[in-house]
Amino acid sequence: MTEATEKMTGARAFVECLYREGVDTIFGYPGGVLLPIYDELYDAHIRHVLVRHEQAAAHAAEGYARATGKTGVCIATSGPGATNLVTGIANAYMDSVPMVVFTGQVPSNLLGNDAFQEANITGITMPITKHNYLVQDANDLPRIVKEAFHIASTGRPGPVLIDLPKDITLQEIDFYYPDEVNLRGYKPTFQGNLQQIKKAASLIEGAKNPVIYAGGGIISSNASKELIQFAEQIKAPVTTTLTGMGGFPVQHPLFLGMLGMHGTKYANYAIQESDLLIAVGARFDDRVTGKLKAFASNAKIIHIDIDPAEISKNIKVDIPIVGDAKWILQKLLKYSPASASDAWIDRIDHWKKDNPLYYVEPATGDGIKPQYIVEQISEACPDAIIVTEVGQHQMWAAQYFRFKEPRTFITSGGLGTMGYGFPAAIGAKIARPDKVVFDIAGDGSFQMNSQELATAVQENVPVIVAIFNNGYLGMVRQWQELFHNRRYSATCIQNSVDFVKLAEAYGALGLRATRREEVRPVIEEAIASGRPTVIDFVVECEENVSPMVPAGAAINEILDLERKA
Repeated sequence: MTEATEKMTGARAFVECLYREGVDTIFGYPGGVLLPIYDELYDAHIRHVLVRHEQAAAHAAEGYARATGKTGVCIATSGPGATNLVTGIANAYMDSVPMVVFTGQVPSNLLGNDAFQEANITGITMPITKHNYLVQDANDLPRIVKEAFHIASTGRPGPVLIDLPKDITLQEIDFYYPDEVNLRGYKPTFQGNLQQIKKAASLIEGAKNPVIYAGGGIISSNASKELIQFAEQIKAPVTTTLTGMGGFPVQHPLFLGMLGMHGTKYANYAIQESDLLIAVGARFDDRVTGKLKAFASNAKIIHIDIDPAEISKNIKVDIPIVGDAKWILQKLLKYSPASASDAWIDRIDHWKKDNPLYYVEPATGDGIKPQYIVEQISEACPDAIIVTEVGQHQMWAAQYFRFKEPRTFITSGGLGTMGYGFPAAIGAKIARPDKVVFDIAGDGSFQMNSQELATAVQENVPVIVAIFNNGYLGMVRQWQELFHNRRYSATCIQNSVDFVKLAEAYGALGLRATRREEVRPVIEEAIASGRPTVIDFVVECEENVSPMVPAGAAINEILDLERKA
């Protein structure tokens, strides 16, 4: 322990704890029980970003974390302020993003009395946090904050919540900050078992048709370099999950693209024809596996993951290795010789040539295909950070943007949260001001948190929002078209808002493109403006994401919706 420094209130200790953890930015919204903390933040050397809805604070903190690898921080008041954070907390939990969430709470003597703006936020969030705390003594606050940042950022990352009753923030303490954390019940495994690694290397050596299936764990562990070296050494093609995009460069000849429901045909074919599947930092979720019994049914499976709870949860594996992906890949590089046959690589190359991602241009030449917009953004700004909302546009971004490096694709994977992208993009841009940041959005998703235009303008955060305006809740409409006889129940939102005027009303730049030849000029104008910008791209209203694997089908049972149309 460090020596006590000076007497201070819990609110002052809160700020001092953030200093000790290197926090430079906090996203939040004030309220009555947080007044002592906000009074201290007034003079603090920490940037406070005032969002316009607490949900946006959580998403922005997550965007900040995913763009940097640091732990994101957000704060909201008690009751509805805290409950408005819940979606963002759940999103971070599902996608394993390090985040520390502070909530105000009514004074301790009122807890359980249904006081004004009281909510049992620790009870509410217990299933969607790695851990949470209700502070009962301000003397415990420094230890709790130290533990929270440690838990959030180690092992499988995730959100930790700290609930702060108002009287705790007023209580005077002798401040000290712990030098280290020692939690008896929390000892995540970092180094994988060497015997298991050697068994995996032996299996790799005998494989003829190996495939590497990489997930978001590659990004979290900063293992992209090791993944590339490993794939090249064993001559194995690589496919990634949605949240793993950017972990392996798109232009690499061994890259197969994304797999699963909207993955490339050749990625799905390779999985189904493989004799060895090496899963790294992935959890075999349903959007990847499709019909479980049919998934990689001819393959032996090696599963590398930091979280032992994920091993054999959905798919029974042959060799589990629990630990950090970067550390384990470094060891595998020492023990694993080349394994894939030239015939396997040739076969995959043929699949790539015969089954490329493609789209059919409109016959008139005037309409805009959303895939074309993604391609133009990729060409105009190849080093951009791409953030997305959730829906069709999300899949097109994953399919058509040419990602070269990790932490350049930020999206809601497990929870599928509409309204996520814009506030997450604000957080990413604040974290990485050197990068151009695009939020690729749908007209439905964007309206869920469009009020954050006020945040972007007030904070001078020049995020570019590219809205694919098709007048529908596109992904739901696609399912209604395919499986419900085009009965578009509650999915039509045509002519609901003029996005250019909405942007201008907030003081942002509003642009629009209705024809193909207007796409690149408005993208370049937005980049050059240096202002928060909304681009309204009026796109084909019934364009579908293709390929597509129907729910419950094997991942090689693929619908080609472009050809069907």
